[in-house]
Amino acid sequence: MRVIVNGEQREISSASVEALLSELEYEGTHFAIALNYDVLPRTKWAQTRLNSGDEI
Repeated sequence: MRVIVNGEQREISSASVEALLSELEYEGTHFAIALNYDVLPRTKWAQTRLNSGDEI
């Protein structure tokens, strides 16, 4: 599916925010995630599903 990550369109295979971070090899503990301009708590990364066109 196609999503926008940090302003760049990307084709991804991940279904969740947590899986996307792994797919993109993002590591670390000090960053924030916004999904469609809403800040997403770390506790919801694994259960939050991505949809085509989402902005992360």
